[in-house]
Amino acid sequence: MLPFKVHILGCGSALPTLRHNASAQVVEAHSNLFLVDCGEGTQREMRRCRIAMSRISHIFISHLHGDHCFGLPGLLTTLAMLGRRGEIHIYAFAELQQTFAPLLAQHLKGAELYPVFHNIRHEGFETIYENNSFFVKTLPLRHRVPCVGFVFQEKKPLPHIRREMIDFLQIPHYAINDIKQGVGWVADDGTFYPHERLVMPNHPPRKYVYMSDTLPCLEHIEVVKGVDLLYHEATFAEDRAVRAIETCHSTARQAAHFALQAGVKQLLIGHYSARYLDEAPLLDEARSVFLNTIAAQEGLVVEV
Repeated sequence: MLPFKVHILGCGSALPTLRHNASAQVVEAHSNLFLVDCGEGTQREMRRCRIAMSRISHIFISHLHGDHCFGLPGLLTTLAMLGRRGEIHIYAFAELQQTFAPLLAQHLKGAELYPVFHNIRHEGFETIYENNSFFVKTLPLRHRVPCVGFVFQEKKPLPHIRREMIDFLQIPHYAINDIKQGVGWVADDGTFYPHERLVMPNHPPRKYVYMSDTLPCLEHIEVVKGVDLLYHEATFAEDRAVRAIETCHSTARQAAHFALQAGVKQLLIGHYSARYLDEAPLLDEARSVFLNTIAAQEGLVVEV
């Protein structure tokens, strides 16, 4: 299968700590590298993880709190200094462009790097990006400011053509893609072989959902149902549940209950409060409800 991975660049929350960077991830989807949120320290962590910054062409910003977007001007300026050319597409609420445009105009002056802003909305489930093999949708979240999650989903992959049928019927290379698309084949003796006899199913389309920052969103259980990997914020332990409500965040137990009800295959927790010097209690709390939980750490790479 083609690569589908999540690279953790930052999994802390609002206050900087010596343990964690602010929120940022790279979703490696086939030949694409998508940056999801861009807190301070993102470009340094990309270097440490040997992720090629020059390959980033699409950036998705969940909301306008600083720990999710303050690294963006620095990253774009660095790319311009490195000679990166062409467009970089940024998907965010309209206020992001209003906030950063004057700064970028000053520091990208004369550069051949062009940020292109795409305004997203908080309402509904909107497809904001699509290519031949992937699409990205927004997922409305419940935070103190307008905030969305992102759904990264493969399109249904084409079936595999049977090697033995290629050899038996001497099917030329140029015809293989047409057969994968649904066309049959006529052999030299005039026998017609339908598409179904020539191929076998590929793997089911894979799906990754990113949910940070938010109160529990039980209304999205059907949308998230059965996903291969769910990233759900777990800012607090359950003994801070009142504080979680006050700040519109979730506890580790709440994240795990959501994963359990949605029947996801794997849960990845993060966005830890700076009060925790060790995330083990958060992980233990989540695993007590949903066993297949892992804790985000900078440098972690998770296969979808």
